[in-house]
Amino acid sequence: MSYQESFISYLKNEKRYSSHTVVAYKNDLDQFVLFCTDMFGEFNVKEVNSKVVRNWVVQLMEQQLSPRSASRKVTTVKSFFKYLMREKVVDNNPAVNIPLPKIRKKLPNFIEENHLHRLLDDGFFADDFSGVRDKLIIYLLYGTGVRLAELQGLKDSDFNKKEYLIRVVGKRNKERVIPYPRSINNLLELYVEIRNKELGFIPEKLLVTDKGKPVYEKLIYRVVKNNLSKVTSLEKKSPHVLRHSYATHLLNKGADLNAVKELLGHSNLAATQVYTHTTFERLHDIYKQAHPRG
Repeated sequence: MSYQESFISYLKNEKRYSSHTVVAYKNDLDQFVLFCTDMFGEFNVKEVNSKVVRNWVVQLMEQQLSPRSASRKVTTVKSFFKYLMREKVVDNNPAVNIPLPKIRKKLPNFIEENHLHRLLDDGFFADDFSGVRDKLIIYLLYGTGVRLAELQGLKDSDFNKKEYLIRVVGKRNKERVIPYPRSINNLLELYVEIRNKELGFIPEKLLVTDKGKPVYEKLIYRVVKNNLSKVTSLEKKSPHVLRHSYATHLLNKGADLNAVKELLGHSNLAATQVYTHTTFERLHDIYKQAHPRG
């Protein structure tokens, strides 16, 4: 097993990163290995120094790669060599202290409350299996703020319908219990009834295709994009935008920042604080429009 394969196995099995994250790490690392192979004729971890990493960053920028993507790739290499140091393969990390291109802070997109209410309340969804399932997908993403992978992992048994609570398994297998809107119960019961009748059996996962297989990533993206297009012209229409909307709307209504952090399953407050910038920017816009001296 190569050092790269050993590192990827470590990310999967010990760090328990999602398959999506593991694939991103593998692709970044493969690109770096290819760069080193082109330069030296082979890839030897002991021959990689900070100059090699810097040259790679220069090449990435010459390829018109965004600063965010370049920074992510360097982080991958840094993590790889950190792992190799832990395994006592190398003595130092050549990716440490590499100057990275500045990333312009991008504020999260979110959808206006009234647009989402309209989508969920105004009869946009059909009454058949796909229509009810798609509505439940949108409602769960916006009503609970769960991540895409967390949504895919939900089971019927994760719902406490009496207490309106849902058990979610998040990043690194961390569990959290979060409340959900009471109105989801009726939709959930309708969906489960139609699903079980259509399939003739009870599947392991809550959300499935019409063949009874667990919903896949592309299907969820398609459901979200197609339905959000009916109520918003926002360019980015993804499951994560509904998570952003959930957090932003909670903070706009006065929710405590620490409480929102727990609901989102963030490990630190900095990740949650980005939403306060969104709300402050919004308040600033409202002030400028409404105040006579704005």
